[in-house]
Amino acid sequence: MRLLIVGHGKMGQLIERLAPDYGFEVAGILELDSNAAGGGVTPERCRDVDVAVDFSTAEATLVTLPRLAAAGVNIVVGTTGWQEHEAEVRKAVEDAGIGAVVAANFSLGANLMNALTKEMGRLLADKGTYGAWIHEAHHKAKIDAPSGTALMLKRALEETGYELPIDVSSTRAGSIPGTHSVGFDGPAEGLTLTHEVRDRATFAHGALEAARWVTGRKGWYTMRNVLGLGS
Repeated sequence: MRLLIVGHGKMGQLIERLAPDYGFEVAGILELDSNAAGGGVTPERCRDVDVAVDFSTAEATLVTLPRLAAAGVNIVVGTTGWQEHEAEVRKAVEDAGIGAVVAANFSLGANLMNALTKEMGRLLADKGTYGAWIHEAHHKAKIDAPSGTALMLKRALEETGYELPIDVSSTRAGSIPGTHSVGFDGPAEGLTLTHEVRDRATFAHGALEAARWVTGRKGWYTMRNVLGLGS
């Protein structure tokens, strides 16, 4: 299978290094200089490419993804910060008839945490004395705050019918790969669920597993689909 890498920062470099372990040949790398305004997505570049993995920037994703879709390339998107444009991105995927796995977080632990958060929200939705909060911490260079994962967890609670305000806060410091906590605080007790990343490679492994899974598929998917956790 042939893989196109979009974005060549720390995550893109990890994807490049680990790709052969998942049966991929790296067909090319698109980065800032080679993909200005999406110009790197050409018929020649996309020929015989099975899937692209995008860990670039929100601005680059919004330009590059529709071009990749039009070229018939399935895609895995780990870039965050563009979700307010999700409707138009979904339309580009649907119109092109490709497969896309889109996730704010590709680690197994974070996606299990999302499933557990939904269950906690369901159980506490009618317990008005339990207030919910979410806190996330990342390295100082991460631009979007709150993180895409924090927003994913917030949506998970809201989808269960939890109607109280959910306080979301962020920390940006040092080299923190990523820590997310979801808590419920009642009058006499509290409950906290935390996921802590120790190595960014977990995201690369998850993204490559998603790339292998989405090859040959059509439609819009998340890591919950890839991991068999439901839609």
